[in-house]
Amino acid sequence: MERKHWLQLATLIAALALTAMLMGKTALGMGAGTEQDPLVAKSYVDQLVRLQVLELERGAILRGEAGTEIVLRAGQAAAITSPQGGISDLTAGRDVQAGEIVAKNHLLLIPRSDGRGLKALTDIVVVARGGVGVEN
Repeated sequence: MERKHWLQLATLIAALALTAMLMGKTALGMGAGTEQDPLVAKSYVDQLVRLQVLELERGAILRGEAGTEIVLRAGQAAAITSPQGGISDLTAGRDVQAGEIVAKNHLLLIPRSDGRGLKALTDIVVVARGGVGVEN
């Protein structure tokens, strides 16, 4: 009888070890996406994490997509908003309204892809993370 219990215990330990190995492989991400079949598109990740330094001439318009972060580093720019609201100034904790001069070195957030952005009143330099389009 004792031998039967030892055999059952050994079988149980082997099964648990095999399960742990398989779960570990999954947890480590082995086999979870390949270069040909990634979990997310590389261009999407690049757009989210890459900082772009943009130099715009006077009169140019910078429009951001939803979630785009913008920092005005040099020059003077005015906010372009939409009927849904302004641009979030996360540094000051307020909403920047249409035509209002944007403060330098403040982190701005474009909340929706509805045409919000900045209009360059002078030549400007901005740092942006996210999707942006420039109109001259």
